[in-house]
Amino acid sequence: MVAQGPVLLSLDSDAVAHVHLNRPESANGMDLALLQALHDVLMRVHGDGRVRAVLLTGEGKNFCAGGDVHTFLSKGESLPDYIRVVTATLQAVASLLLRLNPPVVCAVQGFAAGGGGMGLVCSSDFVVAADSAKFLAGATRVAMVPDAGVSVTLTQLVGLRKAMEILMLNPVIGAAEALAMGLVTRVVPDDRLATEALALARQLAQGAPAALAHTKRLLWSGVGRGVEAAMPDENQTQAMLSGTADAREGLSAVIDKRAPVFKGR
Repeated sequence: MVAQGPVLLSLDSDAVAHVHLNRPESANGMDLALLQALHDVLMRVHGDGRVRAVLLTGEGKNFCAGGDVHTFLSKGESLPDYIRVVTATLQAVASLLLRLNPPVVCAVQGFAAGGGGMGLVCSSDFVVAADSAKFLAGATRVAMVPDAGVSVTLTQLVGLRKAMEILMLNPVIGAAEALAMGLVTRVVPDDRLATEALALARQLAQGAPAALAHTKRLLWSGVGRGVEAAMPDENQTQAMLSGTADAREGLSAVIDKRAPVFKGR
């Protein structure tokens, strides 16, 4: 259905829609073009009554490394304006994942990081992680805040104390620890990730679609209201912080692979 571009889409004979992030050269880092393409693809899924389940995957060694820091840093003083649009588009994607009727299975290899990677993980209904997968929030590491509703969804998944630790201290979380805290649904051997994630999506596709859709709605309903209430504040705060010297220093430090030196301005 979408055979080229930063996000691919196909529908298999088992009624599973395959949504595939396709920027491996940047570890599927999210720029505005990718996010707009992802939103467009998910809207196609949303409007296609044939779809019974969704499988969300990423090309290459990493599922999604979060925002594209090279693009962000290149915007210079116009970064707040760019971030405002990027964050709003990412939030629309996260909201759409929560509201899709078919259940969403996310398959994670390598890193799921930042608002993009963690945001997609926290907004999916099921998450299958490879043994070697790693998770990193990362926003405060570049002097910004969580987005994609993660300030609400992550807290709901792992609890307030653990979410505080993940979002403020930015630990790299291995797959086994992610499973133990409830961030992912199951962990499988690396070489079985694609097979196991697809098998789960196909199992869901065989279920009663209306019953699964309403069960998903009931489970996410309270969380979704909290997400939508938090998102405007996330967006405004992210745009404001992205204009600070500390944010530019944080982005530069990620690119340079060094520890940032924040000066509080």
